[in-house]
Amino acid sequence: MSIEPKPPLPTIIPRRYMLQGTIGLAGLALTDMLAGPAVAQVRPTDAAPHGFPHAKRVIFLFMHGGPSHVDTFDYKPELIRQDGKPLPFDKPRVQFAKTGNLLRSPWEFKQYGQCGAWVSDLFPHVGRHADDLCFIKSMHGSNEAHGGAMLKMHTGSDTFVRPSMGSWISYGLGTENANLPSFITINPTLGHGGVRNFGSAFLPPIHQATRIGSTRAPMKNAKIENLVSSGTTSDALQKRQLQLMRELDQYRSPTSELDAQIAARMESFELAFRMQTETPELMDLSQETETTFAQYGINDGPTDNFGRQCLLARRLSEAGVRFVQVTHNYWDQHSDLQKKHAQLAGEVDQPIAGLLADLKQRGLLEDTLVIWGAEFGRTPTAQGKNGRDHNPHAFTYWMAGGGVKGGFSYGESDDFGFYAAHDKVHVHDFHATVLHLLGLDHERLTYRYGGRDFRLTDVDGTVVSELFA
Repeated sequence: MSIEPKPPLPTIIPRRYMLQGTIGLAGLALTDMLAGPAVAQVRPTDAAPHGFPHAKRVIFLFMHGGPSHVDTFDYKPELIRQDGKPLPFDKPRVQFAKTGNLLRSPWEFKQYGQCGAWVSDLFPHVGRHADDLCFIKSMHGSNEAHGGAMLKMHTGSDTFVRPSMGSWISYGLGTENANLPSFITINPTLGHGGVRNFGSAFLPPIHQATRIGSTRAPMKNAKIENLVSSGTTSDALQKRQLQLMRELDQYRSPTSELDAQIAARMESFELAFRMQTETPELMDLSQETETTFAQYGINDGPTDNFGRQCLLARRLSEAGVRFVQVTHNYWDQHSDLQKKHAQLAGEVDQPIAGLLADLKQRGLLEDTLVIWGAEFGRTPTAQGKNGRDHNPHAFTYWMAGGGVKGGFSYGESDDFGFYAAHDKVHVHDFHATVLHLLGLDHERLTYRYGGRDFRLTDVDGTVVSELFA
């Protein structure tokens, strides 16, 4: 069995790292936990370790399967004019499937806001927030398959097991609320890389995501307290059990190579105990008003499930969760594009707009970075008669809040949307930019494992400063 080396100390040393070698992390955390209400004020650090943070937290709205950028946010008049004609340049050498001639979008595009952003009829509610959105229309990756592209977008690698973006952010910034995880994923897919998309890999396990539900499970039935509560053991007995583990922890050598592993496991146990006091209330959406429900489309047919996910994301973020991912699927229309994209967009358009409006009303959008996107886009050429194939060579992301320019568009794909053409943004560049907005230097946020220093952006990545307000 290989032993993980201890992580290097961060630039600004959180209290948990300073004291780990003396009384042990487990003892410190348990001491704070038993102290009572003051535990909510415990933070690993009150400032970003590398620079000035524009954002304190992230909500990642992930559209699993790959919505078509040329049918949503990347308007291509030339695609309309040359509908049915062959693509006038070479297709990629490696393709997921064979495609034919150009296929125009079946949806009309309109301009929204003072910025005049073009948005299709699939997203009229989101379009009304165009002046808050920062579009990246030149995203590109390196993998044509869902599994590899999902891992690339979430972990920075499509070939090796690496920590996810949420785990890196948790490791770099810690949590704002000691009673809650710093990373939560809502209804994640368990396919196409599965738990690796939200796992911590070789980072301490405290930084992996806490999961609420899975895939398209009804959010009315989703629970988190079952993951952390024994159901039969009283609080007093659980405290005694943790106290015993703390006492046993004091007998280990502080220089042991297992030190980091044991400390992380203890921290996980103690966090699970603390979560029992706070998560049931957070999961209880009945505390929200009917007006808020209507804003998110809750109790209103197809928007109900994703509306609940978005509202829960707001509640978790507001309570101090550092990184919340909300997943919707399955945007993989190799055929029946018009029917299925319309159905899926109808499920998410109003809830996403409701989330943006709610965050803004509460003053949270300013320091909350909202991200919308998928593992790749889709081809402007037709697969069969009415579908589109995977396209990692050009796709669109948008962000809002958290220090980015509103009503702004960066980069371009070619005239048809097949390749990123100008001011291209690779996945590594995107990760570097997100970390920078959180005050983290992607080249300095490293973890030593297996004899080398690893980072989310591997050995690449450039911060796209043009996106910053």
